[in-house]
Formats: sequence, structure tokens, C-alpha cells
Amino acid sequence: MNSLWNRLKYTVQADLHAVLDKQEKKNPIAMLNQYIVEAEKQTASVGKLLERQGQLKIALEKEYAEAASMVDKRRTQLQLAEATGEEDLVTFAQAEIHAYETRAADLAGSITESEQELLSLERRFEEMKHKVKDMKVRQLQLMGKENVTRANRRMDTFISPDQVDKQISSVEEMKSYIENLDQKISNAYETSSMERRLESLEKSATQKAEIV
Repeated sequence: MNSLWNRLKYTVQADLHAVLDKQEKKNPIAMLNQYIVEAEKQTASVGKLLERQGQLKIALEKEYAEAASMVDKRRTQLQLAEATGEEDLVTFAQAEIHAYETRAADLAGSITESEQELLSLERRFEEMKHKVKDMKVRQLQLMGKENVTRANRRMDTFISPDQVDKQISSVEEMKSYIENLDQKISNAYETSSMERRLESLEKSATQKAEIV
């Protein structure tokens, strides 16, 4: 059990944020995902060990109940053997009582120790689950940071291309492009408007000539 907890010290004993911050300089999201997957596997494994520990405690309690029951049974039989003068049965019953009492006392100590160990493991297991939950929260925080970083990078590329690798037009270039486009559209509209007026004037002149 100790070796298991030593393998899990990064989730139970170590400072989670210190460990993760040390790795953020590399690939924080990938590193954290790896930690979470491993931590969840270890948590499931420890959960099974705790379940087994609880089952072993129940088995010890069952053995204790049987030993205590046999002590009572042999005491009753001892009284009968003493009453009938069956010395060999008396001797046997006394030996049996001593054996079962010794076993019951040993089992009682084991049960007490098992209860304390189980409580300790359960507390540490809860702490472990909290650490895993902290990892998942940290994962969300880092994903948020990553999104903000990417968004800022793209906005910087758009707004201040001189500060980053130029990939798209700057705001000023876009503004100039739009203004030029607007001017072209206006010029085109003005030209077509003039053409329509000339055509209209030409049409009117033709109609007057036909009337005359």
C-alpha cells in the first residue's frame, strides 16, 4: 500500500499547481491531459483497493463473530462436562475455550487496526479525488488561457501586423481598401448616372425630331 501511495504522491502530497506551472512552458494542455488520464486510472485502482480493504474487514468481523460464538458454546459444554464428571471432556473444553478466546482477542485487535487503516485510506482517497478535480478545473483554466492567447494573437495580427508575422491586412490597410472600393463604386455610379442622362437627352432629341 505504501508503494502505491508513493507512486501517487504527485496527486496526493505534491503541490498540484507547482507541478503544472513547471510544465506549462512546454505544452500545458497536452501535459495536463496526460496527468488527468493517469490520475483517473490511479484513482480507479485505489478505489478498488479500498473496496477490497472493506471486504477484508467484513471477513475479519465474521471470523471474530464465529470465534466469540464458539467461546460461548464451549463454556456451556464445559459446564455440562463438569456436571457429569467427564474429565477428558472438561480438559478438551477448557483448551478449546482458551484457543477461541485467543483467536477472538487477536481478531478484535486486527479489526480495530483495519478500521483505523481504512479510515486513513478513505481520507487520503477523498484528498486524491479532490486533486483530480483540481486538475480538471486547472484544465478549464488553461484552455481559457489558450483561447485568450490565440484570440489576442489573431487580433494582434489584424491590428498590429508590424508586431507579428504578417498574415492578413491591417486595419489601416483594410480601411484604405474599403475607401478605395467605395470611391470606385461611387465613380461607377456617377458614370452610369451621366450615361443615363445622356441617353435620356438623346432619346428626347430623337422624339422631337420625329415630331417635326
